[in-house]
Amino acid sequence: MGSRTISRRHFVAASGAAAGAALLTPRLTGSIAEASLPLGVPDDFIQLNSNENPYGLSPTALEALARSGKVGSRYPDAQEDEAREAIASRHRVKAAQVVLGCGSSDILRMADAAFLGSGKTVVAAEPTFEAVLLYAGVMRAGAVKVPLTSDFRHDLPAMAAACGEKTGLVYVCNPNNPTGTVVEGADLAAFLDRVPPSAAVLVDEAYFHFVEDPRYASALDLLDRHPNVIVARTFSKIYGMAGMRLGYAIASESNAEALAREASWNNTNAAGLSIAMACLGDPNLVPTQKKRLNDTKRWLYSELERYGRRYIPSQANFLMIDVGRDVTPVIAAFRQNKILVGRKFPSLSSWLRVSIGTREQMEAFLKGLQAIVPAKAAA
Repeated sequence: MGSRTISRRHFVAASGAAAGAALLTPRLTGSIAEASLPLGVPDDFIQLNSNENPYGLSPTALEALARSGKVGSRYPDAQEDEAREAIASRHRVKAAQVVLGCGSSDILRMADAAFLGSGKTVVAAEPTFEAVLLYAGVMRAGAVKVPLTSDFRHDLPAMAAACGEKTGLVYVCNPNNPTGTVVEGADLAAFLDRVPPSAAVLVDEAYFHFVEDPRYASALDLLDRHPNVIVARTFSKIYGMAGMRLGYAIASESNAEALAREASWNNTNAAGLSIAMACLGDPNLVPTQKKRLNDTKRWLYSELERYGRRYIPSQANFLMIDVGRDVTPVIAAFRQNKILVGRKFPSLSSWLRVSIGTREQMEAFLKGLQAIVPAKAAA
């Protein structure tokens, strides 16, 4: 199968990226990972900056981790096949339609490598998760950024109008990072009818599991009608596996093959696959984590409203808060108080993205926010 093949194009892309590493690595690291603490994050810091699950691995996952040592010395070929079969069964597709990645960001990289190149363009919202746009630069492709609507949603009509003969890839982050807003199912279906079938449409559903809006629908429901759709998912968020790096794509068999040709050899690890299989077999994990994090988010909403603070209602495990000024010094002030919050998004320069942590962590965040950007509580 394609996942077992390393193409000549892969080697060319890899060598080209290596040649520009001095330029690209700091950019990617600085923009996406924000790994600015060289020795790691101190234990007494509260991490609300990367949309991770503050509760970590579930008991079921920890048990699987403890058992994974016996497979650690072997390449994970058989486990990859098993994982593809399990994911395919869950989504009622063929295993040949499933591609594994080192996190879903690896899937985004594969999509750029498969469908872009010199003379091609990617169409995306602004702001959105930047990885697709950064990887597109590595592929010498152009980027068409379409501003969000006034209510911070994807402007789908404008994005469709921006598509043309040169469009190789369209990126829809749903829910969107950093705004947490969603593209509704009916709107997504209408949008796909307008996008040229020659363009691949990558729908990033990293935060799918947190959604409560009944108007939302996964793009997986539209794959049969629109074979140019590719859906990316991750185990990083609700499953608490951000450090284990496992994601996957579901696509038509031909597009899955195109993605797999751009995958590195064995781009997963045995422990992560063992944990993922345990997570998929735990029926209580997703609903439990969804409820505890969304309940904390609702409590945070009420506290922000009590102080008259403006925020963007979110369908993800983070939200944006308007601090009324450039967010850069606010981020720095939080860091001085041992709280890490999200990076600045230039097109929303006064909005602070904060991940949902535990109730105790969010209480500490609110205390810090009140000290850094004071506001009066409603009478």
